[in-house]
Amino acid sequence: MFVVAAVLFALAALGGIILAALHLTTKSAPVPLALLHGLLAAAGLVLLIIGVTQMASAGLPGIALVIFIIAALGGFVLFAMHLKRRPLPGGLIVVHGLLAVAAFTILLIALAHS
Repeated sequence: MFVVAAVLFALAALGGIILAALHLTTKSAPVPLALLHGLLAAAGLVLLIIGVTQMASAGLPGIALVIFIIAALGGFVLFAMHLKRRPLPGGLIVVHGLLAVAAFTILLIALAHS
């Protein structure tokens, strides 16, 4: 389950990199790509939640889950702003991405040690 979650997060990360690059170069990104990015990440998050709740001790996957949830909250804010055609704050984009990268790294470390 964690492996599939990691694959979904990796695909979401690719979409996130494209979205960030588009924002930096054109100040706009297609809503369908933002939706796909969010849906892939949400699916990964659901699988991670299921996996962590089935563990006796959450350990590193639990830490990754908490960080992913915080990153997701930032993603929700960014998506809402995107839909309202408001300018996206670069700082929030960076923090969202860094949190997701940190959580993904922790998840990969947990997978390597399992």
